[in-house]
Amino acid sequence: MEPHLKANPTLRTAADGVILWKKLKRMKMLYLMLLLPAVHLAVFHYAPMYGVLIAFKDYRVGLGIWGSPWNNFEHFRYMLDDFVFLRALRNTFLISLLRLFFGFTMPIIFALMLNELRTRFFKRAIQSLSYLPHFLSWVIVASMVVEIVSPQRGILNYVITLFGGDPINFLSSKLFFIPLLLITDVWKEIGWASIIYLASIASISPELYEAAESDGANRYQKMIYITLPSLIPVITILFLLRLGHILSGGFDQILNLYNPLVYEVADIIDTYVYRVGLLEVRFDYSAAVGLFKNVVGVILLVTVNQFVRKHSDYGVW
Repeated sequence: MEPHLKANPTLRTAADGVILWKKLKRMKMLYLMLLLPAVHLAVFHYAPMYGVLIAFKDYRVGLGIWGSPWNNFEHFRYMLDDFVFLRALRNTFLISLLRLFFGFTMPIIFALMLNELRTRFFKRAIQSLSYLPHFLSWVIVASMVVEIVSPQRGILNYVITLFGGDPINFLSSKLFFIPLLLITDVWKEIGWASIIYLASIASISPELYEAAESDGANRYQKMIYITLPSLIPVITILFLLRLGHILSGGFDQILNLYNPLVYEVADIIDTYVYRVGLLEVRFDYSAAVGLFKNVVGVILLVTVNQFVRKHSDYGVW
């Protein structure tokens, strides 16, 4: 910085303003591109947070949010005494942990295996086919699953009866419903979730593999000692981001597949909020449940992120 600018704070501030304005002009197209997502975030994510107030009120539509009386945390007390909510909370943790284990690890394994394929055409074909289910909505996937596992006309039960077994109603069975959720979730998302891992693998220096080959390492050893450790930063960050949604057990999937016969094992917080808030028109109570879920998610994310940062160099922030 020039000596006369250091001596005069007013001139220094003006010079900083000129430099900032020049940077803004130079990158104006980037800021214009940023404007649309910023507006979307403000309008659809931050503005609706005003409505969280009804979680602390006995909400009446005619009185509005501010006119409705405060309830002294009555919804939260009722929530912790509600057996149906506690059951949904238990199911949410169980299903989310299972989805986290299988849904998070399988794309990593798939990416590692796909990277080992040497036939380029076959590798691209497998990759493209694995992406396709991601673009299908859960309404379509659920319809396919219903037809496949149908006790009367499903191909799965046809195979079972062919070998002398009795047809099984998978969607109404408490034993088979959760495995069915996990299988369909992994099938739908494994290809799409593996993209970022494949991109990270592609950025690994070939010199590392060449050095390992010169030391006599085989393909399995290169995958374990080079490829997998190189993915640790990406795996850590994605795991933390996934952990922030630990209480989101897959609303779209479960809503399209479950029924009252499997509520005991399949009812989660999101479906509970849907039934209570929209079907029973208890907006204030459902807002309290949703707020509880989000607060727990934030606490888990912050806690695990701090633990990871304490024991490694990686983290979300």
